[in-house]
Amino acid sequence: MTDPFATDASRPKPRSGLGRGLNALLGDMAREEPVGGAETSSPGLRTLPVGSLSPHPGQPRRHFDEAALEELATSIAARGLIQPIVVRPHGKGYQIVAGERRWRAAQRARLHEVPVIVRDFDDAETLEVALVENIQRQDLNAIEEAEAYQKLIGDFGHTQEMLGKLVHKSRSHIANLLRLLDLPRPVQERVVDGELTMGHARALIGAPDVEKLVDQVIAKGLSVRETERLARAAKPDPRARSGGDGGRDADLAALENQLGDLLGLSVRIAHSAKGGTLTLSYATLDQLDMVCQRLSGELI
Repeated sequence: MTDPFATDASRPKPRSGLGRGLNALLGDMAREEPVGGAETSSPGLRTLPVGSLSPHPGQPRRHFDEAALEELATSIAARGLIQPIVVRPHGKGYQIVAGERRWRAAQRARLHEVPVIVRDFDDAETLEVALVENIQRQDLNAIEEAEAYQKLIGDFGHTQEMLGKLVHKSRSHIANLLRLLDLPRPVQERVVDGELTMGHARALIGAPDVEKLVDQVIAKGLSVRETERLARAAKPDPRARSGGDGGRDADLAALENQLGDLLGLSVRIAHSAKGGTLTLSYATLDQLDMVCQRLSGELI
């Protein structure tokens, strides 16, 4: 199967609009053409036949709630489609960049034409716009969002810092979402289906027999904190396997493990009658950023 985002070896350079939202990505709306037909191929606002539009096979959003879609179709049938669909020229027609849900609802409402904004986007810009629009509308589940980030990083050379500016979120948020893709696919699907929250899924990363643990979490209706404790209990204690840690206090060792699991970092506690020190060891700037975000209260 052909990769819808395949590109040549030369990756595009970051654009100046990165991090300024949809307005920057779409351009100045004040310069749009008046609504009209599709006789020309230049960018602008116009109306196009519904049948001339096709969905992008690589767009981030893959799951559409049927009840919400039907509600939107009813609204469109009564009031028309107010917000244009963003498209780009593709073959003999146009490919949807942002607004596939509106396009689906317009079809159900039996509209013959829809308002569109035509833009000559490349593959990276197409994914950027689709990602930003879906995130702003909170339409993506955690796995879809993570996969979109991974696509932009792997195929188009984006960094986590660039993505953070694009979607106005911290690098640690991007990093935490990307970690969800380390979970087995069946577990990811349960996040997509809404059976498991992002918080529950994060708590299970790195635990053995994750799928069995997920069954327990869902069956018992465990909270995120209870899920964290369940995951910790399932992990083997490396000190126990090595025959101890030089006689260190077992409670301190357990606390180090607990904090390490919560933070995803190596934790060391040195305690004495006069106090002690807590040492957090990080391997990447993303991990350091995550610690700073938590200490400042920005990330919970």
